[in-house]
Amino acid sequence: MDSIDVKIVECLKENARENASVIGSKVNMSVSAVIERIKKLEAAGVIKQYTLVLDNEKLGLNVCAYLAVETENSKYNASFEDYMKRHPYVTACDYVASDFEYLVKIYAQDLKALEKMLNDIKALGGVGRVKTLTVLSNVKDSYSTDIIL
Repeated sequence: MDSIDVKIVECLKENARENASVIGSKVNMSVSAVIERIKKLEAAGVIKQYTLVLDNEKLGLNVCAYLAVETENSKYNASFEDYMKRHPYVTACDYVASDFEYLVKIYAQDLKALEKMLNDIKALGGVGRVKTLTVLSNVKDSYSTDIIL
């Protein structure tokens, strides 16, 4: 990636729907050159996907929490991961190096819904301890790093 690619990626991070002519004016390139560079970034896997970012509060999902989940044995990991992939409240689930195996980010309508989800997770086979961290306010929420090498 050169400096022009970096500028194009920064434009797309701000607004992935911005058209090539607007991006071209920002990076001093023709529309066709911008389109070609974007296609190359996609082909190289630098741009993995384009997505929609929803406002969870406007959807009635007013509670955000992180769950640190410990499994009793690694033989339970596959079924736990499958459950996490299917659960609609789960927005992220990472296997981590810690005294807990998983860090899970969830959104729920309210504390009752959070409590129900916690009970459902605790009832899964092989789940040990679950530590809950409830978010009070969001300071930064980004979907990729701000550092582009």
